[in-house]
Amino acid sequence: MEGTIYSLIPPVLAILMVILTRRVLISLGVGILASALLLAGFNPIGTVERIFHSFLAVFTDLWYVYILVFIIFLGIITAFISVSGGSVAFGEWAAKRIKSRRGSKFLTVILGIVIFIDDYFNSLAVGQISRPITDRYKVSRAKLAYLIDSTSAPICVIAPISSWGAYIIATLGGIFITLNVTEYTGLSAFMQMIPMNLYVFSALLMVFLVAYFNVNIGAMKTHETRAMETGELVDSTKTIPGELTEDLPVSEKGKVGSLLWPIIALMVGVVAAMFWTGYTASEGDTSILAIFENTDPSAALFYGGIFALIVTFVLFALQSSKGEVQGNLFGKVVVAGVKAMLPAVYILLLAWSITGLISDLETGTYLADRIQESNMNIAWLPIIIFLVAGFTAFATGTSWGTFGLLLPIAAQIAVVTDIELLLPALAAVLAGAVFGDHCSPISDTTILSSTGANSNHIDHVLTQLPYALISAAVAAVGYIVLGLTGSTLLGLAVVLVAFIIIGFSFKAVKA
Repeated sequence: MEGTIYSLIPPVLAILMVILTRRVLISLGVGILASALLLAGFNPIGTVERIFHSFLAVFTDLWYVYILVFIIFLGIITAFISVSGGSVAFGEWAAKRIKSRRGSKFLTVILGIVIFIDDYFNSLAVGQISRPITDRYKVSRAKLAYLIDSTSAPICVIAPISSWGAYIIATLGGIFITLNVTEYTGLSAFMQMIPMNLYVFSALLMVFLVAYFNVNIGAMKTHETRAMETGELVDSTKTIPGELTEDLPVSEKGKVGSLLWPIIALMVGVVAAMFWTGYTASEGDTSILAIFENTDPSAALFYGGIFALIVTFVLFALQSSKGEVQGNLFGKVVVAGVKAMLPAVYILLLAWSITGLISDLETGTYLADRIQESNMNIAWLPIIIFLVAGFTAFATGTSWGTFGLLLPIAAQIAVVTDIELLLPALAAVLAGAVFGDHCSPISDTTILSSTGANSNHIDHVLTQLPYALISAAVAAVGYIVLGLTGSTLLGLAVVLVAFIIIGFSFKAVKA
């Protein structure tokens, strides 16, 4: 079954079940079972062994363990910020400076662009800062999750000083050495590919237009209408990752610093840990690029989380000594924070498990082989690669896995057929992978965007999908033009003109 059309069954089955049932854990479980059955040749014992080893692989890989522990840390920090009155105080402080619903959304978008070091960190940190403000102006959590998700991966994938940029640059450098490409280095190619990453510009233009005009498409309209009319920011009947379930007393003497200092500590701790892990692994090369190429983002999140947790505990102790909070609540707050993040942990565990099994099924390899076997006009290479990368990331739930799989294949095809299309083809892989990742309910970045916004995960997936599809359609036309003309400027012009038209359309709808 590996590397055949049958390898598409588990991811497609899981995704369809998610959309139809809106029960993500059951849907992922079915996908895991289907994957294991195919891999084991429908042998019951072999199936159980495959499932067991898929979970064991998660718990024995420090990358995954660090991410899970960081999420738990963030849940605890969030609980202490809430109990200390930090969220309320920050919301009141911000309300004096941010005077509108539109302003609260633009703050979220700008923060998403500025915090580009890592997509996991971006999704969770931006949610922590923005949520008190967007809540005050009755912005639905589904809209907040969309704003977060559409400014995390798109920014990280074009930022050379980021965990994504470092990984891509290192991957490109290895590909060029293997294929004897001397015209570019990994860094020079990455920088030249930035304007060719048309989905990034489409997604960012879309998110700015949505924030400005407040156009709500499809299911988003239901969430935004409910938020505005009733003040109910989420559907209370659904599971909300990151939402505190314990009824804990909130201090009326909270200060803005009760929220800002833990978040600042988190940012400083994570960035410092990224530099430290990168420096220690760079073997004496102290350049910024070398440090980020060798950094360990998951370990940095873990160490930064510990530092932020210590700062949070110290602040709570100081407030307790002043009688501003009840010191005996310490244990209950910790438990409440852990419980709040358990839904996200469960989803991530199942998503990572099915991702590993799908990798064993070689689903991505099957799709990549179809590209190599096709006898297409080379001018269509960018758009074909964009679509295949999108579907691969959608089905496998991983941008980075799609990068690793399709970048070498796209480069090889371009080098053999037309070297002029090398960078557009590679950029199309990056763009398609981010697009597919945006749409996939089993993507970890999508899951963490839901968690950061305290939105139901499936609500986030379904409300974001129309915006992502429109952005992808515009980018696809741009790639057709780029492939046929060889002009990056014309490809970008198509995107810009399309969004000018979309902007006037949104304005007309709101008029």
